[in-house]
Amino acid sequence: MKKLVRHRAFLKSFSVLALSLSLVACGKGSWFANEDDEQLKQEQIKKLIPNRVSQRDSWAKDIYDISNELKIPTNKENICTIIAVVDQESNFVANPVVPGLGDKAVKEVTTRLNEKFEDKLGTTIGGTVASYFENVLKNQPSPDDNYLKQMSRVRTEKDLDVLYREIFDYMAKHYHVSALTGAAKFVGQDIAEKMNPITTLGSMQVHINYAKEHKRTSMNINELRDDLYTEFGGLYYGIHRLMMYPADYDKPIYRFADYNSGMYSSRNAAFQKMIDKLTEADLALDGDLLSYDKNGDPRPAITDTEKALTALFSKNNILVTPRQLRSDLKDEKQQDFEKTQTYIAVSKLYKNKTGKDPMYAIMPEVVISGPKLSRDYNTNWYASRVNGRYETCMHRAKRLKI
Repeated sequence: MKKLVRHRAFLKSFSVLALSLSLVACGKGSWFANEDDEQLKQEQIKKLIPNRVSQRDSWAKDIYDISNELKIPTNKENICTIIAVVDQESNFVANPVVPGLGDKAVKEVTTRLNEKFEDKLGTTIGGTVASYFENVLKNQPSPDDNYLKQMSRVRTEKDLDVLYREIFDYMAKHYHVSALTGAAKFVGQDIAEKMNPITTLGSMQVHINYAKEHKRTSMNINELRDDLYTEFGGLYYGIHRLMMYPADYDKPIYRFADYNSGMYSSRNAAFQKMIDKLTEADLALDGDLLSYDKNGDPRPAITDTEKALTALFSKNNILVTPRQLRSDLKDEKQQDFEKTQTYIAVSKLYKNKTGKDPMYAIMPEVVISGPKLSRDYNTNWYASRVNGRYETCMHRAKRLKI
């Protein structure tokens, strides 16, 4: 499970046809002898799911149904990609128990309460609301079994999520901010969703913002959160996030890295590496070419990558204006970034200066941190672990002659 150190932007929608063609190119077509036999397809997917998983039939059916709905080719490469991520994130448990979650949650709210509220709501309103929140935690719904005590007993992410929603619902019904000049509306899900610290949910740990962008049916935010904790819902949004974007990676480990650190992070890190080779910028190879706010929108500040590109283009008389450069970099979370003047210019310059083919992907250097983790990890650790599961799945397919 993961919680990224920084927020990342999300991919815009694109042609399903283009996606299908791209994914087919990564595999070898359908690996089923009988294209019309859905039961056989589900049975073969089941055989690729680890034997220790309970209700393998149900998981296999959902993976098949979702892949079919999203028009993702059911070749063994794609199926093993999905299985590897689900297994890494939750061991195929829709709402897994997180060891020590209650104690970690209590520690977070007792040590960083003011910081978190002020960060989200501003110093004036944030401090006031944080004080009230603390009072509610200690005294409601009753002093003997207050929310803080209930929080210490939570075992799953859904338990904690639902408890936070209950707390904020209580606050919305009893707390009034009319006396605060310029205060934002403090009602129900407005404040609850803004302050809810549970942002990655379900068996594939999908960010709630991504799920909101790609809702499979019309539902409110609480219904969407509940849906993510179901077997089908967790898989649907996770498979969508993992597979629904084309990339010319020659190894699946880069898609696994992207799942952890953001779409096209592996490609963008390679782009940064090429800039490094052409300059002495010593860039952080994190796959973020711009910096982003908490809503995933680019900040106006000029990043080190942007500065290095400006200097590189100036030195080599490449006519890319600062305005065009910024416009190109805003496409960094899309495949079309590869068609921009900036990407093409750097690739050609790298080829001319080094005599080597342009790099397409490397492992991004991103730290994974959060209250659900016992210690910090990095993207390489995550991607390598998932890749090991992928290789196991592919060996199983070979052994079973699927």
